[in-house]
Amino acid sequence: MSISFYGWEVHYDEGHHLRAEQEPKSGKYYIMYHGTKVQDARSIIQNGFRQSSDGMLGPGVYVSRNQKKAERYPLKCKFTDRVVLKLNVDCGKIKKIDSDNHPMQKSWHANGYDTAWVPPHCGMKAVPSGMEEDCVWDPKRIKVIDIVLAPNSTILNELKQLVTNQSPQASASTNPEMCQLCKSEIVPGHTVQPCWGCGQTICTLMPKHKCNHRG
Repeated sequence: MSISFYGWEVHYDEGHHLRAEQEPKSGKYYIMYHGTKVQDARSIIQNGFRQSSDGMLGPGVYVSRNQKKAERYPLKCKFTDRVVLKLNVDCGKIKKIDSDNHPMQKSWHANGYDTAWVPPHCGMKAVPSGMEEDCVWDPKRIKVIDIVLAPNSTILNELKQLVTNQSPQASASTNPEMCQLCKSEIVPGHTVQPCWGCGQTICTLMPKHKCNHRG
């Protein structure tokens, strides 16, 4: 017995806004946050991030999917000079680092990974807060898309305007290509084809397709 199936409706969580406690997947873009000083925020927005010389996970740009963690940084910075940037991060290939003295704690990039991920509450002594943390090797994988915290409305509006003023060319080089049908990032295996029933062009990741096939 064969069954003909036409049309669907699904409900799913958009991975782009993955919760801090969820494990990220390689090859995805995720929303993350970075805490910095006002003047450094201006420089980052206009010129991009710069890789740190070292850190718990070695060189890279340290970010987090947990906004509360980003709000703590820089650690010795006064609230009147603190800014939290909202980011769109192309994670590339991800390596989980979940223990002290992990064999790839500082060599993950040399082993072919683009981002190191420290899960929340993994027990690493270098993360006493227990909050999720990420280190992205290549600053070009990170784009500032908004400002979520600033000392006052004047600075907030100024920084938001700087974000808005960024060139379309820069945006195009860092933003993922999006499918016009499902509005999701186009990744390997993303299929667009005619519906077997009505012939309408569809994407299998569309949240809903109502087929007009009458049989």
